Amino acid sequence: MKLHIIETGFFKLDGGAMFGVVPKSIWQKTNPADEKNLCTWAMRCLLIEDGNKVILIDNGIGTKQDEKFLSHYYLHGDDNLIQSIRAAGFSEDDVTDMFLTHLHFDHCGGGVKLANGKPELTFKNAQYWSNADQWNWAVKPNAREKASFLKENILPMKESGHLKFIDPGISPFPQFDIFYTSGHTEKMMIPKIKVNGKTICYMADLLPSVGHIPLPYVMGYDVRPLITLEEKEKFLNEAADKQYILFFEHDAVNECCTVKHTEKGVRLDRTFKLREALQEASV
Repeated sequence: MKLHIIETGFFKLDGGAMFGVVPKSIWQKTNPADEKNLCTWAMRCLLIEDGNKVILIDNGIGTKQDEKFLSHYYLHGDDNLIQSIRAAGFSEDDVTDMFLTHLHFDHCGGGVKLANGKPELTFKNAQYWSNADQWNWAVKPNAREKASFLKENILPMKESGHLKFIDPGISPFPQFDIFYTSGHTEKMMIPKIKVNGKTICYMADLLPSVGHIPLPYVMGYDVRPLITLEEKEKFLNEAADKQYILFFEHDAVNECCTVKHTEKGVRLDRTFKLREALQEASV
């Protein structure tokens, strides 16, 4: 099995929204903001190559939104979804499975594109994987999340006949297990990928960056922040005990880290590139 990083570019979000109740004087030490109080975030996806399977985890914001929408998020950087997939040696048609941690626009927007003004799947040969609870939550959104669940990103998956739901507690992929969380949004799925005796966890929005490791650092976007606290504590203790490798979707600087137990709770151990983790795992 091989893992390939798929960089889809950077965007900006309000630092206060990303760190909730934590004061700017503290969070700006790890995530400095610009003059508009915006911090830069990655949209870093992961492609799993294993036999005849090519599994893409998340796909970024996409390009089909209008200028007004995109102007709110200051997309920048030299990378994009399709360019990164091709740089890894694949085409869109090679992707067999499109796994979506959840259906917020910055995680699933690249899965649908416009062709002659009409929506179509970017990965026409892929099954698109979500779960029934997250899907129902997204197609009938609450007022707090409505701006994050965009029908043009979501409905074409079902209309195309390519949408499949994962049953809770059962992973359809031998390559990884799934850890479910419902603090950020209903039934977000965190893949725990098994590689040569190591476990690499794709953190999605349970842990957006290294700066979010301390328990109180919970995003203002989370619909159930107290549940997020419980989920983070459970996960981070397990990650420290078992030396999981945490792979960050949104950290603009750090690809991976490990964590450790300290007198102040679980804290950062060390940061490194994914290729370094894979080299260690293959030894």
